[in-house]
Amino acid sequence: MQREFDNYHVPDLKLPPGDLWVFGYGSVMWRPGFPHTERHRARVHGYHRALCVWSWAHRGTQERPGLVLGLDAGGSCVGFVYRVARAQKEAVADYLYSRELVVPGYPYRAVLLPVQVAAQRYRALSFVVDRSHPQYAGKLLPEQAARVVRKAVGRSGSNPDYVASTVGHLDELGIADSPLHRVNALLQPS
Repeated sequence: MQREFDNYHVPDLKLPPGDLWVFGYGSVMWRPGFPHTERHRARVHGYHRALCVWSWAHRGTQERPGLVLGLDAGGSCVGFVYRVARAQKEAVADYLYSRELVVPGYPYRAVLLPVQVAAQRYRALSFVVDRSHPQYAGKLLPEQAARVVRKAVGRSGSNPDYVASTVGHLDELGIADSPLHRVNALLQPS
């Protein structure tokens, strides 16, 4: 059963006992916004980072949607995993739900994913794209994504700036993402 609060739903997701691990694949990597005791480079299998969510507000409009990142099924994704102390895990999970699961209707699902950190495995809270949601854009070729992104602007700014900022942060963190880098390259003036 989901409980609705001011602007988001708290999913019916039972958090694991003890400390909470959180996997970030987008802005959570460089702007977590919550207290944590550890941060490690990590990989999740079975999902990949993709520009696969139509943005109807922050980076586009319903008339001219933009694209933002989602963790979509298939492949693998390098990101960062954060350890949150047991005493803070409920507050951090609540913060992340309010950040990622904004109503009305949100294109992400909160899940616990197995993540790999060197030889260690953890179950981490993360947010994957809901492929049945109308904001799911599906698999786009870099050229298709670049055409959409080039023209989109929303209340948080231009979509090309979002992609360039994301690629810049990934570069700073030493994370290669060929499809996203290709979209960014296509957005640059010739």
